[in-house]
Amino acid sequence: MTLLFHASDLHFGAEDSAALDWFVDRVAQEAPRAVVITGDLTMRARSREFAAAQTWLAGLGVPVLIEPGNHDLPYFNPVRRIWRPYGRVMRLQEQLHDGVSLDGVHLVSLPTTARAQWRLNWSKGKVGRRALHDAVQSLETAPPEKCRIVLTHHPLIEAATQSSGRTTGGRAALEAISAAGAHAVLSGHVHDPFDKDVTTAFGSVRLIGAGTLSERVRSWRPSFNRITVTDGNLSTDVCVMN
Repeated sequence: MTLLFHASDLHFGAEDSAALDWFVDRVAQEAPRAVVITGDLTMRARSREFAAAQTWLAGLGVPVLIEPGNHDLPYFNPVRRIWRPYGRVMRLQEQLHDGVSLDGVHLVSLPTTARAQWRLNWSKGKVGRRALHDAVQSLETAPPEKCRIVLTHHPLIEAATQSSGRTTGGRAALEAISAAGAHAVLSGHVHDPFDKDVTTAFGSVRLIGAGTLSERVRSWRPSFNRITVTDGNLSTDVCVMN
């Protein structure tokens, strides 16, 4: 069995200290093989917010895998946003993942953030052709016995939550990764958990969203997902702070 903790939208700069402490305690108690964060480590991508996130994540004592969110792209520096939008996130990833290898699980990144878009609201999702090509290629080369999980920040399709992802190209991406053998997609962004099976032309794909550990709650209190993979089968429980 492989145990993963899936959290999202920590939003350092608007973090919930009590929720973060609760999560640290749960990690210490259960020692997951890895923690997966599906984006929005920070509120405004400030240096001090990334520094606080780095200190907290390093203190978990387990490998951490990070998928960037829209709040992690430079907010006040347009030059950095265009030329090095993921620099800080990638440096954190390099320091924290520690070459983790997960028995029975193959994780694939599918970025859904964008430096700019042909619409006013750049916070919403977008799947680019190159990102989708790379994700499909990784899925197709995965060992067939492994549970193949795709990591995004935005939900690929809407999940009846209070907030929305409105991900451009999301449905087409879901069909493509399903054809390539994806079993599940982990995401964040909407700050409420969800878990639904979606039928595609190539079979069923499970879409699993994590809530938030920040003060920016929606319908749910701070929460994260506890995911177990056993013999290729995935199960999940939403853990909610009292």
